[in-house]
Amino acid sequence: MASGKKLPLTNNVVLDQAAVLELIDQLRVSVPDEVRQARRITEEAVRIAERAREEGDSIVARAQEQAARMLEDRELVRAAQQRAGELLEGAQVEAREVRRGADEYAAGVLIRLEGECIKALTSIKRGIDMLDERHRPPASIDATEPTSAITVEPEEQAPTPARR
Repeated sequence: MASGKKLPLTNNVVLDQAAVLELIDQLRVSVPDEVRQARRITEEAVRIAERAREEGDSIVARAQEQAARMLEDRELVRAAQQRAGELLEGAQVEAREVRRGADEYAAGVLIRLEGECIKALTSIKRGIDMLDERHRPPASIDATEPTSAITVEPEEQAPTPARR
């Protein structure tokens, strides 16, 4: 955009179509790797959370089976109910801890991925700037000569969400 010609009385800029299309093609090639990595990370976090749920369910099921076997005697029933409650509480605590750990891990991985994406976007921007500099037309070109160009509106930058 630095090398584009500004249209009078607007915020629009005329850019070289071939250069912009080349940059778009480069973005198409580089972005899918980052998306695949993010998808793998998300799938891993889901697997961890699912494993935690399964372990919690298994512990609860074992506690229920143990309680059912202890129904023979009143004292055994009371002890079984107490033990089942403890196991259930322990399983819920453990499941929450595993979920929390999985969430923290996923958040950390996604934050690192965000950093890598920012680095990649910064690198892309530097490349675009370098190409703009390299392909900037000399000041002596006749302005009446037709060129293959596209107009790009300036982008508004979205605010970055606050981190914990």
